[in-house]
Amino acid sequence: MDQRNLILAIVLSVSILLGFQVFIEGPRIEEQRALQEAQKAKEAAQTINPAIPGQVVAPIPGQQSIVPTPGAVPPGAGAPVAGQPAAARSISRAAIVSAEPRIKITTDRVIGSIRLKGGLIDDLTLLNYRQTLEKDSENIVMLSPLGTENPYYAQFGWTSTTTGVTLPNADTVWTTDRSTLSVGQPVTLRWTNPEGIEFAQVISIDENFMFAVDQRITNNGNQTAVIHPFGLISLSGMPETAGFWILHEGMIGVFDETLTEVDYDDLPDEPNGIQAVDGAAKWLGITAKYFATSLVPDQKVANKGRFVHTAPGGKDKFQADYLAASQTVAPGQSAAFSTRLFAGAKEVRLLDSYEEKLGIPRFDRMVDFGWFYFLTKPIFYAIDYFYQLLGNFGLAILLLTVLIKLAFFPLANKSYKSMSRLKKLQPKMVEIREKHKDDRQRQNTAMMELYKKEGANPMSGCFPILIQIPVFFALYKVLFVTIEMRHAPFFGWIQDLSAPDPYGLLIGFGLFQWDVPQSLQIVNVGIWPIIMGVTMFLQQRLNPQPADPMQQKIFMLLPIVFTFLLGSFPAGLVIYWAWNNTLSIAQQWVIMRKMGVSASGESINEEPPKAPPRGNKKKKDGSGDDEEPEKKPGPTPPSSKGKTRRQRKKR
Repeated sequence: MDQRNLILAIVLSVSILLGFQVFIEGPRIEEQRALQEAQKAKEAAQTINPAIPGQVVAPIPGQQSIVPTPGAVPPGAGAPVAGQPAAARSISRAAIVSAEPRIKITTDRVIGSIRLKGGLIDDLTLLNYRQTLEKDSENIVMLSPLGTENPYYAQFGWTSTTTGVTLPNADTVWTTDRSTLSVGQPVTLRWTNPEGIEFAQVISIDENFMFAVDQRITNNGNQTAVIHPFGLISLSGMPETAGFWILHEGMIGVFDETLTEVDYDDLPDEPNGIQAVDGAAKWLGITAKYFATSLVPDQKVANKGRFVHTAPGGKDKFQADYLAASQTVAPGQSAAFSTRLFAGAKEVRLLDSYEEKLGIPRFDRMVDFGWFYFLTKPIFYAIDYFYQLLGNFGLAILLLTVLIKLAFFPLANKSYKSMSRLKKLQPKMVEIREKHKDDRQRQNTAMMELYKKEGANPMSGCFPILIQIPVFFALYKVLFVTIEMRHAPFFGWIQDLSAPDPYGLLIGFGLFQWDVPQSLQIVNVGIWPIIMGVTMFLQQRLNPQPADPMQQKIFMLLPIVFTFLLGSFPAGLVIYWAWNNTLSIAQQWVIMRKMGVSASGESINEEPPKAPPRGNKKKKDGSGDDEEPEKKPGPTPPSSKGKTRRQRKKR
């Protein structure tokens, strides 16, 4: 009865899981996407009234609230809005960019511009990354100017507690010494207020995605000014996230060595939509799955950071900002404050180099390696190293799997030996269950005695699975969150290891095209998930089978269940599991052969038992023995040649 209840519980659990995905979760996702598209269409139809950056009330000491500047698209998303033609977007963007005086940004990895009016870094496109695998796909847009559908930009400036000091604002048109910003060629923006205080921003960019901004003040007037430098990143609109609980997307920063993460939908719940974080901001910004923007204020100067949310006109706006300690600038004196802006792809080695060279604590945590950071990051580095050798991330994963199997070989070897003993003992186990089927206690006692006598461990089959779980999850994180795996090809039809197998069952494994509804994605399994399911089934056949026929059928269904569950997982992870199963099958099969056990559980390589002696038949010459010798334990009775003379005479 207990076994039947267990089986019933497993069947119900699987049915509930599949039913929830098909009938509840799938329709909910489709409805949510429809609402998002409707909201985007509504926003696009509204007349755009660009907010003026100068209207922003920058952080002031003791001030409890600010009006954040408008933000824009999710970090690095820049994804085309459904229903909006690409040409219309590019014309609109190009028209906005060309309508104002700007400084061009040109490097081997990014292009864009800086708006002289207001001094905004608000136009940036990544040259090495595209939206999809298609060659004509649009490049990833990082920053977007005011007037576009979703403005997204960074701003640096000053605020002051001194009355009578005019500060740069949105209407300030800066002068510049260069028309183009490139690697090794910084630009300087200058503006002097009516009181004789000169403000300057020296902006430079490295060969990747890091801007450096030196904010300088020279007091040529006759009044002492107390100035606070600040920096902010502004994002407008609720970003479309991946929606996975294992991935953080939203506000992020490190404050006094502590990583702080706030989801987009959690920030509005804060008092007044503001979360002021205790401690100095080492860096803070906004992160998406693969791309991010981040402010890195001067680490030697005290500052306070915070995250802000408002919703003017019903549209969400997010802001990450810092306020540096005050600088008192007397007449004839000057002051400077250095800060950096990261805006680009979250490449692991690049973030590590910034952390080391620029002294930015835990800057690599911008990549969400999760709780298994100590395992996930080494696995990434191993895969990346093998990729440098083999030139293919898929082959790198296969090689890493072999090394992991070798590392766990002693433990797995011991486990497989114990499982082989259990496989060999199955006939005896069935006999015990039948003999004591009405007495569970005596049955368990007899089983334990059998295990102890034969040196078998009934839990041995769990060890290979348990040791794989952390590695499996860490590899899943690597494939899911690292941009290096994005659009990384394998062989054949797998052109993106971070995406599910594209050749699904419902499209005839690529024979025809069909936009499969979200509710049916769980049954749209691809070729590699099916291969994984087959290897899982074969491995189960090598394991000791439950004595109960119903339990055997239930366990035989598990490979099918996992095939459908893993159908939506990244292809690289499914390939890893299939390859790992194949190696396990080979290892377990060799061990079973050495221990004299076949896949069916029968003994092999054993000599057949010898027939018992049948006695001596009478020979033609009359010698020999007519009677069958008495069966007694001990050595075999001697032949007639070894009998004494008295025995022969007696006969």
